[in-house]
Amino acid sequence: MRIARVAIIGLGLLGGSIGLALRERAPEIETRGFDANPNVRAVATERGLVGTVCESPAEAVSDVDLVILCVPVGAMGDAAAAIAEALPARAIISDVGSSKQSVAETLAAVLPGRNVIPAHPVAGTEQSGPEAGFASLFVNRWCILTPPDGADPAAVEALSAFWSGLGAKVEIMDPQHHDLVLAVTSHIPHLIAFTIVGTASDLEEVTRSEVIKYSAGGFRDFTRIAASDPVMWRDVFLNNKSAVLEMLGRFTEDLTALQRAIRSGDGETLHDLFSRTRAIRRQVIEEGQDDDRPDFGRADHG
Repeated sequence: MRIARVAIIGLGLLGGSIGLALRERAPEIETRGFDANPNVRAVATERGLVGTVCESPAEAVSDVDLVILCVPVGAMGDAAAAIAEALPARAIISDVGSSKQSVAETLAAVLPGRNVIPAHPVAGTEQSGPEAGFASLFVNRWCILTPPDGADPAAVEALSAFWSGLGAKVEIMDPQHHDLVLAVTSHIPHLIAFTIVGTASDLEEVTRSEVIKYSAGGFRDFTRIAASDPVMWRDVFLNNKSAVLEMLGRFTEDLTALQRAIRSGDGETLHDLFSRTRAIRRQVIEEGQDDDRPDFGRADHG
């Protein structure tokens, strides 16, 4: 199965980056795109995020081999419904959402009998919108495919090759397992960041200006994560509720144990935990999933 024409529905950070990556790494693939926001379509045209910016989702998907839905997971059903009538029978339908069970169920319900293969490129920044996309976003990042039972092996292979062509490392995973893994590695860290930044801004004895003025490295890095797209993350937590709550329960138990160790002066427990977590950081760098330069390699050290 050959992917020669791609439609991207949603031209924000991820959709725009896919279009730019294709232009740079696979210019022979024809790209079309649509976004419900006319201002986004205008910026997408100006930046050349796709070859053709269409005025309707139906126009974008006509006669394509692959459709990628780059919308918040809560909007997947509406986006799929908008293209259902115009979809070619052969087309692969995929997405970029970070909750896979709910997306698979939604797309299967709205597009029964279609060639649906959900996917999640584990890549992104705190920026959003059509101005934020860049071609190298997926290089050396994982893209997890969660094909349903009975998925066409040729379609799975074609989608895997597509993401490999954009520079990603591809993994096949069960959607339920994916959601548990991402609850730990992405969703709970974001929830903690949103919470600690919100707590800091609400403290009566510390003014907001002081929180901002004296932001040390730890708090500053939390604010970067907490600046992520609020619509996207609202939908992630609502659509991955079960896995998030399970992992949040485990985290709460660990936090209670840490609180107990601090209260009782148990330095050995604290040191053991911090040593283990420091080793995890080294493993993340060794896997090539972050930068070991000072300040995570950011140019701005302010």
